[in-house]
Amino acid sequence: MQEAIPQFWIFLGCLSYRVLLLQIRVKPDKTGVVTDGVKHSMNPFCEIAVEEAVRLKEKKLVSEVVAVCCGPQQCQETIRTALAMGADRGLHVEIPAKDYESLGPFQVSKILAALAKKEGVNLLLLGKQAIDDDCNQTGQMTAAFLDWPQGTFASEVSVDGDWLKIEREVDGGLETVRLKLPAVVTADLRLNEPRYATLPNIMKAKKKKIEVVKPSDLGVDLTSRIKTLSVEDPPQRKAGVKVETVDDLVVKLKESGKI
Repeated sequence: MQEAIPQFWIFLGCLSYRVLLLQIRVKPDKTGVVTDGVKHSMNPFCEIAVEEAVRLKEKKLVSEVVAVCCGPQQCQETIRTALAMGADRGLHVEIPAKDYESLGPFQVSKILAALAKKEGVNLLLLGKQAIDDDCNQTGQMTAAFLDWPQGTFASEVSVDGDWLKIEREVDGGLETVRLKLPAVVTADLRLNEPRYATLPNIMKAKKKKIEVVKPSDLGVDLTSRIKTLSVEDPPQRKAGVKVETVDDLVVKLKESGKI
């Protein structure tokens, strides 16, 4: 039997996204959009990462699955979802809402790198990108901070002792890479189909441990490298004009100064 990987980490934090059920409104001070009363949900790419970790544990290829999330108190709901899917325990890096708004991949990667060193893990699995801002940077930056090899956009993951074989989609087709553990892997959509958490597992998840730590405990500075100057509503679109013929179209374009 292959030796089990000591710990398998899933990062959920900034990759959890907010489902904006109401019309998007810009804050009066132009610093962002209003998120009060908005439900937070797990990013689909992170769901796939959780599923892959649980499957590897079911195959006895990993010994423990730890779900990590960065953000305010409500992030624990996302961790509970991961626990209900099969993760063993959760780690919540608590960040106040005012600081969370400016939290970016650079700060998150520093947190993950510090946690990986502290916990002694040797495999870190993340969703490939967030779907609120489409950042595709956290996995790559974390690998750089740790000086670990990385397998991004993974559509297939297999373990062979101290090595991982990653199949990933590229413009020209499929690429296969082999990574020496420890390593960082980011999950693509075609990696698997996440399971639904059953009611018994949801109840069990309520009893699983979630440890809360602060960035200061890890020696991580959350000072943002990016400053938002202003967030504006998009301009109102003007009504279109229908024309009957190409000649009419040319006339209209000339009248509007387009040609």
